[in-house]
Amino acid sequence: MADVSDLEEQLALVDSEMDALEVQMQELLERQQQLQEKKRQLNKKIEKLSGNNEGGSSGIPRVSAEDWNKKGFSWSPKVDEVLKSVFNLQNFRSLQLQAINVTMAGKDIFLIMPTGGGKSLCYELPAVCSTGFTLVICPLISLMEDQLMVLEQLGIPSAMLNSNSTKEHVKWVHDEMLNKSSKLKLLYVTPEKIAKSKVFMSKLEKAYHAGCLTRIAVDEVHCCSQWGHDFRPDYKSLGILKRQFPNTPLIGLTATATNSILEDVKKILCVPKCLMLTASFNRPNLFYEIRQKPSNFEACVEDMVRIINGRYKGKSGIIYCLSQKDTEQLTISLQNLGISAGCYHANMEATAKSKVHKDWTLNKIKVVVATVAFGMGIDKADVRFVLHQTLSKSMENYYQESGRAGRDDLKADCILYYGFMDIFRQSTMVVMENVGQQKLYEMVAYCQDLKRCRRAQIAQYFDEVWDSTKCNKMCDNCNNDISDEKVDVTSFCADLIKILKQAEQLSEKLTPLKLIEAWNGKGPSKLRVASVRPPNLSRNEMEELIVHLLLEQYLKEDLSFTAFATISYLKVAPKANLLSNTKHVISMRMKVRNNKLGSSTEEVPEKVKSAQQNETGSKRKQTSTADKVTPSKKSKAVKDIPLILD
Repeated sequence: MADVSDLEEQLALVDSEMDALEVQMQELLERQQQLQEKKRQLNKKIEKLSGNNEGGSSGIPRVSAEDWNKKGFSWSPKVDEVLKSVFNLQNFRSLQLQAINVTMAGKDIFLIMPTGGGKSLCYELPAVCSTGFTLVICPLISLMEDQLMVLEQLGIPSAMLNSNSTKEHVKWVHDEMLNKSSKLKLLYVTPEKIAKSKVFMSKLEKAYHAGCLTRIAVDEVHCCSQWGHDFRPDYKSLGILKRQFPNTPLIGLTATATNSILEDVKKILCVPKCLMLTASFNRPNLFYEIRQKPSNFEACVEDMVRIINGRYKGKSGIIYCLSQKDTEQLTISLQNLGISAGCYHANMEATAKSKVHKDWTLNKIKVVVATVAFGMGIDKADVRFVLHQTLSKSMENYYQESGRAGRDDLKADCILYYGFMDIFRQSTMVVMENVGQQKLYEMVAYCQDLKRCRRAQIAQYFDEVWDSTKCNKMCDNCNNDISDEKVDVTSFCADLIKILKQAEQLSEKLTPLKLIEAWNGKGPSKLRVASVRPPNLSRNEMEELIVHLLLEQYLKEDLSFTAFATISYLKVAPKANLLSNTKHVISMRMKVRNNKLGSSTEEVPEKVKSAQQNETGSKRKQTSTADKVTPSKKSKAVKDIPLILD
């Protein structure tokens, strides 16, 4: 018996030493991450100072824009003539001429250009200037329809093939592909057509050997990578195009891809030595704003309607929602309040979606309320606002969706309504994606940051060096001057961990809302830990702190799958073991308030809204009493609520 006790004592010592090692490992990993980030920033500064700032790491070959920014090529006169006579444009935007020259020279190229930068012209104009046709792979039918509407107005012969195409139309297209005298210039297909239609691939091969397949354009090329934000399995099959048609130049286009994603895409598409042109991510005419989401649906609708009826009266816009149900509910609410709105989501009939798209394009309706199905490449120049009723699932998605505003280079607003529970709704949606949760948390960190320039944050994400002084107060953080302070929240973290460990011992699972209830001393008495007092924090501060601990990996999500839903619970993460070291401190930045955090259990009085949160007191003063909702006769009256709700 004594031997057993001795062994148990040794086992306890081993466990204790392992715990201590785990704490040290966590601290070393944190330091490693800090050094890696510092190294990356230093490399960026060196690259910028050395003048090699074409964007990105040295591992990806880049093209000097100056090498192709000229009009002395054999095709230049025709390119100039077509630009003016067909596309009704007088000048090229940044990098358009360079990209057109590269693809006209028969070279493979990737073009990374911000949403609204004019990527489509870089393969449409060369298609008109070349014999044969250009094959364009697009991820969405709505995108193809949008492109075809524009091309039809310009008088450029084009066609598309998709699951809704009639047999007669398919036969006509197949015949045109093999006809050397055909006027067909652009043929749009989905990646599924390449991956699954042997008949179509056979026709393409015949067109290639007949000299009719002039160019391949892969739009939204980031969809190839399973590490990207919009991975499409059938995009991975597109490598067959360069294997089967090696002499046909390929142009890949995207607005949202990091360097690591582009490296992966090059391998997938079999173009390891393709040239690359990268434009700056910056859209100087867009104002980026994160707005605290009201606590209930009706208040959020009222806020949207008030600003739409004010600064956006009679203007075009898009509102993005998370789910089909959300789009339908919001559309009805907007219509009841006198807003000319249409609904768009993937489960609608094709004809209904097309009607909404066309009506919006022709200004018959002013607002499209949509899921991401109203997606990539939507091209309407005069979109004055893009609102996100919920959190985007990644920075790439947000940048692309918000970038549909202001393509006419006039000022436009990009407003995202950020709410605590939206994080966990999105988590259940991205759980099956390779890096879905990582990308979601990066988006959450962007929303949580109340100090850094929004453009600087976006630039850092897309591996670009950016001087935040160039923002010109065109984001909420640069336009406002919110006072915040670094706060020690170690004791709060310890309290939350005690509650979660107590729940685990009782075989209970806590959702984020249940955790807040238990922290406030509410809910089941068995979850009330004696040493934990309700914190002296507002509800918003409690939510911000939980999110901070989640992002810093002291807490983690535990997703539970049922036949009807996926539920997000919170658990203690391994990094919480660091708290066993009494010297370990957890801090976060919080808005300044008069009373100190944790000083009492009294209810915190409602904080006074700061001047920068009230648009009537900001430099961007655009609202007046006209911003109040003016309901139609059938609508009920709506209260005038603050623009930003705490």
